[in-house]
Amino acid sequence: MSDHLQYLEEKRKIDSYFEKGYQIVSIFENLSGTFVDFVTSNDSGEREIVQLQLLTAESRKYIASKLIIN
Repeated sequence: MSDHLQYLEEKRKIDSYFEKGYQIVSIFENLSGTFVDFVTSNDSGEREIVQLQLLTAESRKYIASKLIIN
């Protein structure tokens, strides 16, 4: 997969989590990529945590811009 197509897929995932009401609780970066933890609460108060791995530099820039905006 080309870097641009991979970026578009990662961007789509990021946007879908925000649309579903998830919030970023942590970001961790190492040689394997950037790991973003999203969390949301359901009606019963239980928290659901989802981790997304970002591999492209464009996705890392995009998530940083989303942190500044939100």
